[in-house]
Amino acid sequence: MSPVGLSASAAAGFPRIAVIKGRLTALSGWRLWAVQGGLGVLAALALPPLYLLPLLIPAFVCLLWLIEESAGPVKAFVGGWWFGFGHAAAGLSWIGFAFTVDAPRYGWMAPIAVAGMAMAVAFFPAVAAGLSRWVFAKRSLSPGGRILVFAALWTCLEWIRGWAFTGFPWNLMGTVWVALDAMIQVTALTGVYGLSLLTVAAAASPAVLAANGGGRGLVLPVVLAFGVLALVGAGGMVRLAGAGNETAAGVRLRLVQPNIPQHLKWRPDLRRAHVQKQIKMSLEPVNAGLPPTHVIWAETSVPYDVAETPGLLAALGAAAPKDGLIIVGSLRQNSGGAGPRKVWNSLHVVDPQGRIKAVYDKSHLVPFGEYIPFRGFLSKSLFASLVKNRRDISPGPDLRTLALDGLPAFSPLICYEVIFPGRVVDSRNRPNWLLNLTNDAWFGQSSGPYQHFAASRLRAVEEGLPLVRVANTGISGVIDPYGRIVKRLGLGQAGIIDSPLPEALEGLTLFARFGNWMTALILVMALVMGLVLPQATMGKPGS
Repeated sequence: MSPVGLSASAAAGFPRIAVIKGRLTALSGWRLWAVQGGLGVLAALALPPLYLLPLLIPAFVCLLWLIEESAGPVKAFVGGWWFGFGHAAAGLSWIGFAFTVDAPRYGWMAPIAVAGMAMAVAFFPAVAAGLSRWVFAKRSLSPGGRILVFAALWTCLEWIRGWAFTGFPWNLMGTVWVALDAMIQVTALTGVYGLSLLTVAAAASPAVLAANGGGRGLVLPVVLAFGVLALVGAGGMVRLAGAGNETAAGVRLRLVQPNIPQHLKWRPDLRRAHVQKQIKMSLEPVNAGLPPTHVIWAETSVPYDVAETPGLLAALGAAAPKDGLIIVGSLRQNSGGAGPRKVWNSLHVVDPQGRIKAVYDKSHLVPFGEYIPFRGFLSKSLFASLVKNRRDISPGPDLRTLALDGLPAFSPLICYEVIFPGRVVDSRNRPNWLLNLTNDAWFGQSSGPYQHFAASRLRAVEEGLPLVRVANTGISGVIDPYGRIVKRLGLGQAGIIDSPLPEALEGLTLFARFGNWMTALILVMALVMGLVLPQATMGKPGS
């Protein structure tokens, strides 16, 4: 008998599939590790911008087979780690581009950074695989029950990854559906984690076809899994059929995307020209319709301290629409004084008179990007050059809602603050829309900006709020509360977007009301169903 009583045999309902499983699970050593890593890469190809969704099926089917046939939880953990490493290395390869901006100094770190990040992220699918194998050994489950338990544990570890060690909920499995507007509507109810659960369960469901016993009845869990996905899509189509296109009265936005390469952005001899370019773009006449009431620039679009640079505020005020505002990103410093000098990554709101009307300081900072954890240790290591002469960005207080004249209240989000499900608004002072300023120029023409844009769209659906995204090199866009793209300016393009501001949905979405409590409820339900699902309905495992 196999480790969990699930070996392929002639009694299997689909012998050819059982043979494939047998050959796969017979692998060992480096060949097995290579296959597990390759399966992770295969799954990563379903992420933005490729969206090769069918590849999820062989990736997760084979992963589940290998978990089932592992000698124990530790072996399953190792296999899950290799899968996670391949998936993260392929999905996060864009991280390496940041080190090529100053290639002579930091280029050698690019492969180390990608591999190191992948090694860390791989821990979470590894734990999911090890726990799945432990549950399979402790309890006799139906084939369909194993699918639900595995999918629930995978999603649970995704959720933990979203907050552990400051959190990194990037490339959650539900993100693969962003190419289809109808499929992401369910996140208004369940959040993206609910969609991740459905995705993993459906992709892994054909694994049951290699189970012993049950004959053709083993098709049932596959039909059910993909049937649920079909219902989700149908429900999304119905929701979109009744969706409106209302816009905020009297608000016309201009988004400025200057497409300034990162290696030129902070050059002292070019900074003035960068600002002038964006001012010129802000003042361009409109092709049709009324002129903009509010102009928005990207994260650190002003390569100066706005408040400490003489004449800059007046120049920005001149770029603001009459009776309107201009919103820009820049670094902000304190005046020093008796205490240490601090720097914040900030959003500034400036009126036509050159007065700062509001400031938001980014609160959720990027480890190693905006501050260096373990600075003392790293300064004595191979990475000393990464730490030397680097000043940490200071975090702002927390999320907040800005209410400004002539503009519905909004939640400012800088860079990757937008990727955190359930943590993009101040629930005590709920906004009418989300504003994400970012600078993805660090990552060039890679998959990173596409994945970042996809995460932004999911936050709009979850919260039922429109989202405006302004990026230095793209992708900038206006997204309605259904996650639909109203207007978009692609990666690597310079230009402006003139657009009205979509209205928020009336009332709260279920996810906006309960947040990640919905995640907890869905995961518990899936685990309980997987543990108690009658074997008779799914076919009995062999022995």
